[in-house]
Amino acid sequence: MGKRIIQQARGKGSFTYRVKRKAFKIKIKYPKELKGEGTVVKLLNSPGHSAPLAKIQYSEGFFYIPACKGMIEGQKIKFEKEVKNGNILKLKEIPVKTEIYNIESKPGDGGVFIRCGGNFAVVSKIVEDKVFVLMPSKKERVFNKECRATIGKIAGEGRLKKPIVKAGKQYYIKKSKNKLWPRTSAVKVNVIDHPFGSGRGKNPKSKIAKRNAPPGKKVGLLRPKRTGKKKK
Repeated sequence: MGKRIIQQARGKGSFTYRVKRKAFKIKIKYPKELKGEGTVVKLLNSPGHSAPLAKIQYSEGFFYIPACKGMIEGQKIKFEKEVKNGNILKLKEIPVKTEIYNIESKPGDGGVFIRCGGNFAVVSKIVEDKVFVLMPSKKERVFNKECRATIGKIAGEGRLKKPIVKAGKQYYIKKSKNKLWPRTSAVKVNVIDHPFGSGRGKNPKSKIAKRNAPPGKKVGLLRPKRTGKKKK
């Protein structure tokens, strides 16, 4: 008798394949209303995020954002006019060619874009009530001028440069974000573990899953537009 393959086990959502809630207990979000200035109370590590987080105190309480490069505890964060690393401004107040991150998709949503360690976008041009931003993918995106963003570049840029050294360390890094590691090639596992399993001669069975295949069989190519070698 076979057993559930990895796709089925992950889909079920058991604790083996579920990230711990405490990894994401800190919510990164701007408050609805920001006026005056705030203070960076603490810089802290969160296992569920790739960048250090900054806890900011303002007149009505606390909120968290990804820390910018060079940010320190006790730093004053202004919420209007002054263009300085760490300040939170509306896009209409930010000059062209300024590096920004944690950009709102629509005014008041708390920040959606550019939140990964070491990332930043650049204000490209301002046309009437639209602001064009050059994203890390080198594509331009249009935003409402009332959307807010943080000035600077997110800290934690060099996290990928440090060698992992031990396989066990990589395992726990991935586990903190609910990523399965190490990943094994389908043809290398036993026949009960995957539809391509056993792999005599290392030739997987057809890689085109049927349109109505159940989750455990839906592996390989899913409804491809074309198959075979492309003719020049």
